[in-house]
Amino acid sequence: MMADVPARNGAEGSSGVSRPATWPNRLTVLSGPSGVGKSTVVAEIRRSHPEVWLSVSATTRAPRPGERDGREYHFVDDTEFDRLIEAGELLEWAEFAGNRYGTPKTPVEQRLAAGHPVLLEIDLQGARQVRAAMPGALLVFLSPPNWEELVRRLVGRGTEPPEVRERRLEAARVELAAEPEFDVTLTNTSVNDVVNELLSLMVTPTPH
Repeated sequence: MMADVPARNGAEGSSGVSRPATWPNRLTVLSGPSGVGKSTVVAEIRRSHPEVWLSVSATTRAPRPGERDGREYHFVDDTEFDRLIEAGELLEWAEFAGNRYGTPKTPVEQRLAAGHPVLLEIDLQGARQVRAAMPGALLVFLSPPNWEELVRRLVGRGTEPPEVRERRLEAARVELAAEPEFDVTLTNTSVNDVVNELLSLMVTPTPH
């Protein structure tokens, strides 16, 4: 796995990565197959590095137990999602497992303009749209240790019917095949390691 970058000026976060005095003015995208642990990584960054602004996606799916509107997602109906698309208010959007997900554009642009580090957690379709809209974005692929572990995580959820799980597995195969499209791959064998490596990537300016 990629080593952490050297410490910089700034306070050190609880994850062990120093907070820089200034962050690169760049959008970072975290993507990967369903069940690989993206939400867990994002939750830990939210807890240990509140200075990183995490975009909250809009979705048409129903909330899961424990989820709160405006925290994990903005939960909207199909009519409102259609309005967001038609008004050009989404940076990207995609349909997955029968539901639609999208990133509100204005908050992202405002945070980047203000110099805040911005992290998006989105799927493959969304990552491709962000790459087209913002070529300077850093695309990070979160990979499982192996296929068997990913299947175990997906099936072990127990939150969807069998046909939905099968669609998730098929989507996961497609997403794993797209790994070469990303700038960096991180393997999720440890949440803390992934968080440290992701934050290290975020504080390192892209060479030109």
